[in-house]
Amino acid sequence: MRRICFILQVKPERIQEYKEQHRCVWPEMKKALQETGWNNYSLFLRPDGLLVGYLETEDFERARATMASREVNARWQRKMAGFFVQPEGLLPDEAMAPLEEVFHV
Repeated sequence: MRRICFILQVKPERIQEYKEQHRCVWPEMKKALQETGWNNYSLFLRPDGLLVGYLETEDFERARATMASREVNARWQRKMAGFFVQPEGLLPDEAMAPLEEVFHV
């Protein structure tokens, strides 16, 4: 099992709304994440909008590609796109770049 950590940047003026959206993640979105190998998936948010994501998976590229093929993911990513500081035309899940793990106990 690989541990994956990534960062994204939430627009500071949309932090509260972003947090509200995640209080009621669609059940079908949660189910799709579980079915496609996004284990122990967590998001952490700093007051300035720095978002840290963490998950455990056997194969991140496969988990990401399988999730990307789900219709519910496409809807969720379009809904979330306006919350992030990122290149134009890039959906949030496409901007996830795993950080290098340098230490683990």
